[in-house]
Amino acid sequence: MSDLAATIRAMGQAARQAARALATATTSAKNRALTTAAAEIRRRTPEILKANDQDMTLAREGGSTTAFLDRVKLDEGRVAGIAKGLEDVAAQPDPVGAITETWTRPNGLAISRVRVPLGVVGIIYEARPNVTADAGGLALKSGNAAILRAGSESLLSSIALVDALRVGLREANLPEASIQIVPVRDREAVGHMLGLAEFIDVIVPRGGKSLIERVMKEARMPVIAHLEGLCATYVHAGADPEMARAVVLNAKMRRPGVCGATETLLVDRAATVTHLPAILHDLFKAGCEIRGDVTVQKLDPRVKQAMEADWSTEYLDAILAVKVVDGLDQAVEHINRYGSHHTDAIVTADQAAAETFLARVDSAIVLHNASTQFADGGEFGFGAEIGISTGRLPPRGPVGAEQLTSYNYRVRGTGQVRP
Repeated sequence: MSDLAATIRAMGQAARQAARALATATTSAKNRALTTAAAEIRRRTPEILKANDQDMTLAREGGSTTAFLDRVKLDEGRVAGIAKGLEDVAAQPDPVGAITETWTRPNGLAISRVRVPLGVVGIIYEARPNVTADAGGLALKSGNAAILRAGSESLLSSIALVDALRVGLREANLPEASIQIVPVRDREAVGHMLGLAEFIDVIVPRGGKSLIERVMKEARMPVIAHLEGLCATYVHAGADPEMARAVVLNAKMRRPGVCGATETLLVDRAATVTHLPAILHDLFKAGCEIRGDVTVQKLDPRVKQAMEADWSTEYLDAILAVKVVDGLDQAVEHINRYGSHHTDAIVTADQAAAETFLARVDSAIVLHNASTQFADGGEFGFGAEIGISTGRLPPRGPVGAEQLTSYNYRVRGTGQVRP
């Protein structure tokens, strides 16, 4: 066994022990750990930013795009947001032990369905260091131990954040192995984690398509997959023009490098002249590259020709594919064919059209008259998220603390025997 394999295995063993303690940890202890960690992150802001500067230097030297660098970058405001996210998680109800349903059988058996932790959660993610705190905090709140494998581009920032999280664990007398981070950039660590079904109960991958495909192929345990964010916004013929402008601009350009950023804009042919020129103007002014079909190209000479691959590309950059469609049916068909079942939106004042869209688009999150950038657990009131699960089986959508629990059935009798 290699040294790295032995290290990962030892982390798994320690996590299993920690998970047993966390399963019965009190809500007050978990919340104390979270709020103490939040305070420690604020106190250590200069140290965390120094580590992030080193990460940013390595990412630049590696030729990372501007949008990718934005995903890695921390500043005082973002560090403050990470700390507040932990406090928001602490403020959430504790899902562990919650009784979701009770009933009594004719023979007198009283049955309850109760939420329980999953056990040990392995989280493999790229770029964004805030995921470190979000994942660690949510795992802790839901009574799970976490083994984190951060992207090589954000490793030093992530280690600094885990150090702060462990201060919270010590303060609350919880096992420090409740939150561990793989301390190396070596990609072989991913393979070792995926084979560690003896100790890791579920894997949550969050990153690019190649990472997700590898995890789905190699994992020896269940996977909660966060597929690429190939999100679309559809401007229906019944959309308010000013609302469409505001929603599209925000959906694409607020943060182009996040998974909830719109990558494809679909516009009704009936709204081409009335809505699209102003939308294109706003996007170009904001520095966005537009790749469009023939109709879109005719509206503005700056529009580049869209290729077939553009409809299925997650740019994570200031690039947008724009297509004119012949009504709602064609828009839904396009999204269901090319999208990643992550997040899609319709802008319209036509309520019937909106309800049809919401019902027929097969995505984890479907919005009406709102930016796709709301695809975020914090915005859903979950405090934070580990990712957006794009599979059809639960959990689906933002994965918060409650989604990191399973359940068991607790049956209470008075001496019944089965005839």
